[in-house]
Amino acid sequence: MSEPPVSGRAGTVARRIYYANLVGQAAIIVTGATVRLTGSGLGCPTWPQCVDGSYIPVARQEQEFAKYIEFGNRSLTFVLGLLAIAALIAAILDQRSRVARGGRQRRVLLMLAAIPLVGTLAQAVLGGITVLTGLNPATVSLHFLISMGLVAGVVALIVRSGDQGDGFVTLLVRREIRLLTWLLLAITALVVLLGTIVTGSGPHSGDAKAENRFSIDPRTISWVHADVVLVFIGLLAALIFALYLTRAPGNVIARTWVLVAITLAQGAIGYIQYFTGLPILLVLLHVTGAVLLWITMLFVLASQRTRADVSGAATAA
Repeated sequence: MSEPPVSGRAGTVARRIYYANLVGQAAIIVTGATVRLTGSGLGCPTWPQCVDGSYIPVARQEQEFAKYIEFGNRSLTFVLGLLAIAALIAAILDQRSRVARGGRQRRVLLMLAAIPLVGTLAQAVLGGITVLTGLNPATVSLHFLISMGLVAGVVALIVRSGDQGDGFVTLLVRREIRLLTWLLLAITALVVLLGTIVTGSGPHSGDAKAENRFSIDPRTISWVHADVVLVFIGLLAALIFALYLTRAPGNVIARTWVLVAITLAQGAIGYIQYFTGLPILLVLLHVTGAVLLWITMLFVLASQRTRADVSGAATAA
């Protein structure tokens, strides 16, 4: 009697490390927003040192609480580096274990596992450039957008590590729904991009002594941002309707409803913060919601398909 084929899924330990990387990447976006909203962007005025002659805050610094907030954010980058190294090691060891048991190599997991490490190193360099350029709004926004890209990369790692292999993709929904979801993902990315421009045009420049902002009218860009959000909501409503109409799998519908809930909360927070003068706590909640919206959108897209083992795909073909 032949033995069952070795599963192509990553092991439990490896997947937990991948999820830890996702949490870390999301957390540093929120702490980075905290730095900006509290005016702590230049709490450590030099880079890579916090202040000339010291890598940690010192009593002689004129920056008070700001130096600790900025240093805390920098320290989290070090933690992210450790998690990124752990993810790459976990992917290598997991692959060796699978091959030793007669399973297939999955080089795509090794490539995806390298994304957190490469991205974290790039972010560290960009963070230094941001400080040395006095919190230029372009580099600050790019810092945020790269973090969102890293989140997408880690989500891809988590999703692909849960697949049985690297065979053909099998859609669990109609192709029209799949295309609609890709369009919704693109609109989500546009919403996030416009959100960074809104912040870069408003009062939260990152430091009271370096009020660099985009030369765009905050009111105008805020309403453009809101208009695109309305387009997003319309497409999301169409997606929910299409999923029910075609009797899509329950887990796909459930994840989409989570996306709806986050969207409604984000819309409420967005309008409240705008009409109340952009209080720090609400803006921070809005940034956190944007991160959750992005992650959920990516998982909604992933839930609509499955990927079999290569051998299984060949047999099916």
